Amino acid sequence: MTEIQSQPENESRAETPATRRGKTTLAIDIGGTGIKLMILDAKGAPLGERLREPTPRPATPQAILAQIQRMMPTTRIDRVSAGFPGVVKRGVVHTAPNLHPSWAEFDLQKALTELTSKPARVLNDAGVQGHGAVTGQGVEAVLTLGTGMGFALFVDGTYVPNIELAHHPLRKKMTYEQYIGNEARLKTKNQRWSKRVARVLASVQRTFNPDRIFIGGGNSSRLKIELPANVKLVDNVAGLLGGIALWRE
Repeated sequence: MTEIQSQPENESRAETPATRRGKTTLAIDIGGTGIKLMILDAKGAPLGERLREPTPRPATPQAILAQIQRMMPTTRIDRVSAGFPGVVKRGVVHTAPNLHPSWAEFDLQKALTELTSKPARVLNDAGVQGHGAVTGQGVEAVLTLGTGMGFALFVDGTYVPNIELAHHPLRKKMTYEQYIGNEARLKTKNQRWSKRVARVLASVQRTFNPDRIFIGGGNSSRLKIELPANVKLVDNVAGLLGGIALWRE
């Protein structure tokens, strides 16, 4: 990757489209099947197209960081936000069930800072997607349907970190993720799998009594059920657009 050079002092003072739009954020969404990148302006609006490449296998930290490096844009960025599919505490990964065991205790935030030479912040991917979808009023839940199952809870717009509902027991000794993850979808086909998702939604309704539930992830478009009135599908780009929230003070 070519290091992004800072502008000379006399150029940095000149007003350009980049300086007028404020700080730019490189948003990264690390998933079990794909890695997505997008640059956001100071208000969180996209500055260009979303980039996507398959997640390398084995999905070790070194392999994924190398893939991100290959995808890095040449345009100016000021900071980095990343969503990661697992438990993340203060930028350090604790679990990555759909990637690789070597992620345990890996400081992803530090690694991204070193890779990009920019400050970085990292959050669970469902949490980032929620930041791009929630209204900020009442109790709101986010369910992501992809390689596994992601879950996030927000109370009046505040994220409740690392509620790993996916790995809780649900039915017949199966966890939520085993019940509606992509492996289950491929095995049961979309119609039966959709009915399983309906049961999961009912469980989330009874457990958290949310005002709203947002469903995202790559498999959300495969649902074959009528959703309850308080459940809404959200575009997968929310998993990138929500990255701006990691920099709100």
